[in-house]
Amino acid sequence: MNQTPAGERIHIGIFGSCNAGKSSVLNALTGQQLAVVSPVEGTTTDPVYKTMELLPLGPVIFMDTPGLDDESILAQQRLEKTRQVLRKTELALVVLDLTRENYDREAELLEEIQKRGLPCLLVWNKSDTLGREAQEARQRGEERLARRKNGEAGAELPPGVTVSARTGSGIRELKEALGQLKPAERGIPLCRDLFQAGDTVVLVIPLDKAAPKGRLILPQQQVIRDILEGGGIPVLTSVEQLPEALGRLKEPPALVITDSQAFGRVDELVPEPLLLTSFSILFARYKGNFRQQLMGTAALAGLVSGDQVLVAEGCTHHRQCGDIGTEKLPAWIRRSTGTDPRFCFFSGTEFPENLRDYKVILHCGGCMLNQAEMKYRLSRAEEAGVPMSNYGLAIAWLKGILPRALKPFPQMRKLWLEQTGAAGGES
Repeated sequence: MNQTPAGERIHIGIFGSCNAGKSSVLNALTGQQLAVVSPVEGTTTDPVYKTMELLPLGPVIFMDTPGLDDESILAQQRLEKTRQVLRKTELALVVLDLTRENYDREAELLEEIQKRGLPCLLVWNKSDTLGREAQEARQRGEERLARRKNGEAGAELPPGVTVSARTGSGIRELKEALGQLKPAERGIPLCRDLFQAGDTVVLVIPLDKAAPKGRLILPQQQVIRDILEGGGIPVLTSVEQLPEALGRLKEPPALVITDSQAFGRVDELVPEPLLLTSFSILFARYKGNFRQQLMGTAALAGLVSGDQVLVAEGCTHHRQCGDIGTEKLPAWIRRSTGTDPRFCFFSGTEFPENLRDYKVILHCGGCMLNQAEMKYRLSRAEEAGVPMSNYGLAIAWLKGILPRALKPFPQMRKLWLEQTGAAGGES
């Protein structure tokens, strides 16, 4: 893979009213004509994404959005797309038109941005149309925005930059100001805290229909990179060659990581006391609330026939025979629980508005989603009072080996055993 995965890039959302110049700002920042620019309101109908390197932030992805005040026939659908972008935004740019008098929609957006704790910049655009009066127009705009947002003039606003996207004036200053923003900490690493430098880590990679020809899937790539960054020595093998691979090692591996679909077979092949977990479980810890997803797994034991189970994925890959989300996971649940739940499937950027009808939510590892989006989904489930688990955790429970799969994470294993009395089988 030649580029940083989208889920690992800092997501920068560009928001504002129709014709404020959001697309022009994106084009000026990237130096490319990526977004269609027009004086017609509502030109941007769907979010536009652009990946690039922006020092000192590093790999980023810009997300241009439809106007906040879109009143076209498709306004609601477009605004929903804007809300979807806000869910995964880590840094926000709010573009304001210096020639306008009303900033009510921008004030509402700033309240939401503040609620989410997102670093933000105000981009006061179209300075070229006002010339020397641009600074006075900005001051008036800040007073109106502060009064609308906080009820009083002079209230604190995010820092701002005056620009002209058309002429390029102020764009360099905008890039510099953007580079000084600090996104929220990404949290713990994928796995490099689970071994010491020089340790061997064995990765078990099934070669089945779900594995693209000629390449590894994204979670495998990311884990390999994290092992290398931690000074570990990754050893890759198929399920069939796992015994031979383990036998050739002079020292036992510090950790064995497998694709969750092969959990049962790999558990049989990896002797105790070697530590064993899965790529998906690593992502449950890396992307979101590990504790919430672990405790959500216990809800599987309470399923009864007719319960609705939501199966959600962050990508939109082509479904094949034996697909884990739509075929294997439902079959394992029916077999292990002796029940016949009803399964609903969602993928990509879509996530249901109403979650209360579901007994439990099962989510993929989220390798295609950034941490902000994954945490949003987890918070939505928590607010709705619906348990939410992760593919790897759920499969380990269904195979009766969850306590063993949690041994690399002693605190979480202890919590699971205390809360459930070793539900899912002790190992």
